[in-house]
Amino acid sequence: MKRFLVVRESILDVIAESGRERELPGGSPANVAVGLGRLGHDVGLWTHIGADPSGDLLCEHLTSSDVDLLAPITGTSSRALARIQPDGSARYDFSVDWPRWPGGPAPTVSAHHLHTGSIAALMTPGGGDVEQLLRDRRTTTTISYDPNIRPSLVGEPDDCRARVEGIVTSSDVVKASDEDLAWLYPGMPAFDAARHWLTLGPALVCVTLGADGAFAVAGESHVSVRPVPVTVVDTVGAGDAFMAGLLDALWDRRLLGASARPRLRAVTTGDIRRVLSHAALVAALTVTRAGAAPPTREELPA
Repeated sequence: MKRFLVVRESILDVIAESGRERELPGGSPANVAVGLGRLGHDVGLWTHIGADPSGDLLCEHLTSSDVDLLAPITGTSSRALARIQPDGSARYDFSVDWPRWPGGPAPTVSAHHLHTGSIAALMTPGGGDVEQLLRDRRTTTTISYDPNIRPSLVGEPDDCRARVEGIVTSSDVVKASDEDLAWLYPGMPAFDAARHWLTLGPALVCVTLGADGAFAVAGESHVSVRPVPVTVVDTVGAGDAFMAGLLDALWDRRLLGASARPRLRAVTTGDIRRVLSHAALVAALTVTRAGAAPPTREELPA
């Protein structure tokens, strides 16, 4: 049994900045898998990668980060054009291509924890497959979700909201950015949106706030952490690195896996603060370099 199974997209990020373009591997779920692999976890990625030069680059990146690829290589790889803004943030345009379950039926590999999110969990074809997988695995694994909303691909908020909330309902741990929540719930404060999600079923809801840090809600707890001060190169992959760091810290505290669900439901304020701080550190190290390049375990402070 694997420690982590991550489901869905791998994308080649074309980073456009100051009139130049660089090609770097990306895709939100793939970035999370890479983050977990670099932190020393046994992680498999069920994804779609094309039989093309972009796919070759993605495969090399994933396998060199100790990610086990669990899908055949076929078709055309998906690409994202990330335009870096003066403040280091990124704006995206996508060219995506994937079948329903790549290569056949849903993944059968067992894992203690399953993570999914972003484009392929919401778009058709395939989004319904992800939702069914989460329902099928609900009793045998803990589940995490990061919607990582891309408005240009998922339609209007009113159309997307019910799908996102359906996945939130099946999840134990949910992470979103304040921008995700502002798009899904116009005019609603991020804290209120997080509390709303908590009523749908998760044990822990975390919200990243960019330069203002992050907060989490669980039960009656509300914990905030400040960001780690660093020099930002770009923010590509920062949220995914935060997610990987969050899962890493939860695993280390024996709070993931079906048998750990009661402990996760009873998570203490102290543990929430520690896992948030660890996630913020992993994200901070990631933004000090170009592209989605999360740190290894050895790069973290002892």
